[in-house]
Amino acid sequence: MSWLDGTMVGFDTETTGISTARDRIVTAAIITRSGDSISTRTWLIDPGIEIPARATEVHGITTEQARAEGARPADALEEIADALARALADEVPVVGFNVQYDLSILEAELARNGLASLESRVPHGLRPIVDPYVLDRHLDRYRKGKRKLLDLCTLYAVPVVADDLHAADADVLATLDLVHALAAAYPSMREVDLDQLHEQQKAAHHDWAVGFAAWLKSRGRTEDLPSPEWPVVIHEQPTQEAEADQLF
Repeated sequence: MSWLDGTMVGFDTETTGISTARDRIVTAAIITRSGDSISTRTWLIDPGIEIPARATEVHGITTEQARAEGARPADALEEIADALARALADEVPVVGFNVQYDLSILEAELARNGLASLESRVPHGLRPIVDPYVLDRHLDRYRKGKRKLLDLCTLYAVPVVADDLHAADADVLATLDLVHALAAAYPSMREVDLDQLHEQQKAAHHDWAVGFAAWLKSRGRTEDLPSPEWPVVIHEQPTQEAEADQLF
């Protein structure tokens, strides 16, 4: 039986911004799918900082709502990390779209709140991870056009309601469906075991990031270059003073 026929755990976050080092998680979803059985857990978190209007436009959560209804970050983050660690310890693949972002901000948030890292909770480390964003870029590397979640769902005929995307749970369900659609387009995915697939994605992302960073540098851009690390980028945590400076 292929790993595609087994259990998968999907993960996604919505946040205050795009920096995995400085921004905070506002909502998260973990969906476990095993055949036709689906189990969903979602979290609304009070990030402890203002949610910018631009972020609210994306996910719909305001600062006022998060403060009134959101969980304490340490409580929610511990639950999220525990759920993901248990899946990975059982060698159940954790699936996410551009999951390097979600895992990286989760690790930063755990460190910020004095909690054990996700990686330290899993004896064999953060694996197996499956990311259809990385896989599509690797399997069809010369295709032009955007590769956002909606773009790939359209390309691979995954039915979604566009207005529902950017809610963490809707994004997770679409991503889980996208994995199967990719495997239908590239049947060799069925023949690769999860450990091999993880290593292939790690190498593919590294090569893409190095090449794209070189291209950006050749055009004079030296900031916000893609990191070749995958599936997580570990940032040095800023001091409280530095974080305060960033808020004003």
